[in-house]
Amino acid sequence: MTEQKTVIELQKPENLEVFRSPSLSNKLARASWAVLYFLLYRIIPVPFFAPRRILLRLFGATIANDALPYPGAKIWAPWNLVMGPNSCLADGVNCYNVARVTLSENALVSQRSHLCTASHDFRSERFELIAAKITIHANAWVAAEAFVGPGVTIGKESVVAARAVINKSVPSGVVVAGNPATIIKLRGEIKPESKR
Repeated sequence: MTEQKTVIELQKPENLEVFRSPSLSNKLARASWAVLYFLLYRIIPVPFFAPRRILLRLFGATIANDALPYPGAKIWAPWNLVMGPNSCLADGVNCYNVARVTLSENALVSQRSHLCTASHDFRSERFELIAAKITIHANAWVAAEAFVGPGVTIGKESVVAARAVINKSVPSGVVVAGNPATIIKLRGEIKPESKR
């Protein structure tokens, strides 16, 4: 009996667009947020998520009432952040959201991961800033110290292994690892260890 393997490939990022220079109002909003983040947001003790959600909403974020933005999560532009129910940005996450970052229900981004919606166009002499949204679908997990690049979508119930580098979109229900990341198994192939 031969074993048949399912071949699933990662998809190229979508919609990388040249990002125009930020307006004065954008720069002032980011400066105001940086001051508030430094003086208040990051010092609110871990179990008190509600005040951090309020601060993020004041700056335009769309945050579910039970979302978990940790105090050590660095968020570049709250107005480009959407956090669904029970989603989590853990301590040390760098959310460089020049474009929108969306975490759907139960999406988890672990410690020191980097969500990077922008880069520079290396084909250009001026290295213009390019940006595209990142979407992390329901029940997906981005493990510690992973890098997720511009235009990437992480599919529903997928797992990005620790320190993986994701530059292409990940389909639903898979586990990816490595640099560059490749699919190493289907999530359904993970069997919980039995108790002894």
